[in-house]
Amino acid sequence: MARPLLKIQRYFRRKPVRFFSFILLYLTAGSLVFLHSGFVGDNSTGANGGRDPLVASEMGNRVASSDGRRVGMMGRVFKENRRPTPRRYGPPWMKGAPGKDSHDWRARGGDYTSSWNRALKGRNAKDLDDGRANYIGCYIDNTAKRALRGVSFFDYKKMTVFRCQDNCAERGYLYSGLEFGAECYCGHKIQAPNASESECNMECKGEKGNLCGGANRLSIYRLELSQGSARRYGSAIFKGCFHRPDNVTLALPISAVIQNMSVEKCVDFCTEKELSLAVLAGDRCLCGFPTPHFSLHEMEDEEMCLHRCHGEEFESCGNDKYFVVYQTQVQDNRCMDRHFLPTRSKQLMALASFPGAGNTWARHLIELATGFYTGSYYFDGSLYNKGFKGERDHWRSGRNVCIKTHESGKKEIEAFDASIVMIRNPYKALMAEFNRKYGGHIGFASQAHWRGKEWPEFVKNYAPWWASHTLDWLRYGRNVHVVHFEELKRELFSKLKDMVLFLGLEVAEDRLLCVEGQKDGNFKRSGLRKLEYDPYTPEMRASIDKLVMTVDAALKKRNMAGVPKEYRPTSR
Repeated sequence: MARPLLKIQRYFRRKPVRFFSFILLYLTAGSLVFLHSGFVGDNSTGANGGRDPLVASEMGNRVASSDGRRVGMMGRVFKENRRPTPRRYGPPWMKGAPGKDSHDWRARGGDYTSSWNRALKGRNAKDLDDGRANYIGCYIDNTAKRALRGVSFFDYKKMTVFRCQDNCAERGYLYSGLEFGAECYCGHKIQAPNASESECNMECKGEKGNLCGGANRLSIYRLELSQGSARRYGSAIFKGCFHRPDNVTLALPISAVIQNMSVEKCVDFCTEKELSLAVLAGDRCLCGFPTPHFSLHEMEDEEMCLHRCHGEEFESCGNDKYFVVYQTQVQDNRCMDRHFLPTRSKQLMALASFPGAGNTWARHLIELATGFYTGSYYFDGSLYNKGFKGERDHWRSGRNVCIKTHESGKKEIEAFDASIVMIRNPYKALMAEFNRKYGGHIGFASQAHWRGKEWPEFVKNYAPWWASHTLDWLRYGRNVHVVHFEELKRELFSKLKDMVLFLGLEVAEDRLLCVEGQKDGNFKRSGLRKLEYDPYTPEMRASIDKLVMTVDAALKKRNMAGVPKEYRPTSR
């Protein structure tokens, strides 16, 4: 035994560089083992007083116990006191149940980038013709005259077929096309002839095995868009036909007469002037922002604006009395400034909802409408990175205008002085949360998850919680303001105004109009239609319908309006 050790010693004495390399590799391996043990931790309760250890995501943003945070969030220094261990959210009867759906609880409020990446990675050409998009063919393209003339973007490292489709669908386009393995183009119509399929022969940069066009050749897909997708012309969003305002100069201060008027020319003119509205009135182009003088709340029949553009015979340019309005890509900055409350509030305001009921979207609207950050009962690193700076504050700090929570139960609810309770159609909320669970904040669950055992088990456990969550807040909440997700979407201006007033803040009408133009933010799933069938069985529907009627009765008992008609069994 001594002789081999002696040989090793002589070897490293002659080769000191290799010796130090060996030591460095040894220390690195030991550090990785230590970090891994810190991330994984012990899944049992008891040692941590019934609290969960940290289970880190691939991006290191998920949150758990205070012990785990010291490892998982190294490098971030908080001026505030360390947050206590965030609690899980989930059906009360499933909390603390070891091994049952545990991967959902550890993902609570975390970064879902890893789930999103897995969802994208699993897609290939064989999956594309499943109701989301249909492959049309290979088409000729050139820089002088594009086949698809909408927006475009390039990614020479991570481009995939689905990523291109998702970006085009999000912007309301009918077609997406990929070229050179890394370029994505969107458009409403294909303006080029077909090419041989063999000419679309370049692999996607971020997805080996799938083809993303070729040299001056586009692989084009037709997107199956949901009904809610915005109508667009290039990068501009069509807002509708509107009656001429009483004071045009005050409402739309910038104007110009344009020869051979077209939508593109007016949009380009207003974009250059850095204004968010491009308004066509015959051969005149007017620009401005939404204001009380021109709020875009009273839309007219589009037939009133059917006046052919001189520069493009298939486009409508309106006339002197009825204006065609588009929203440009210029950001309306009147509602973009956000801060913490100037003085710490002594009242804790909750923004409570069942998961999947639009809580993150409501936070986005509230922050834009009030100019103040919202906080969270949990911590979500991905939301913090997207601009929700109140995420890192302790939920009792008093620096945020309201606090996101999915908690239910007497003790948790009574910790708040007042609450806005978001309610969403359970059929939509359950599907949204299922997509979130298996696809991330803006991703989607795979067909295998929908058709497998995960979906029935999910409905069985989560549907009763949808009802009990609302019932608990109605029962134990001190001052409750109920907002239905669907009504907020339909009547954004008035419903958001009511929410701001409930929070005890003044309403700035210009700011609310600004919010209307930027209502979606980055927290909305794309316009691609994901399911071609109804995932709910008759037994599921019978159970959920009973829960809907229970919540409806509880709301009416509190002298509130019942659930919207589309929730009720008779409305389907």
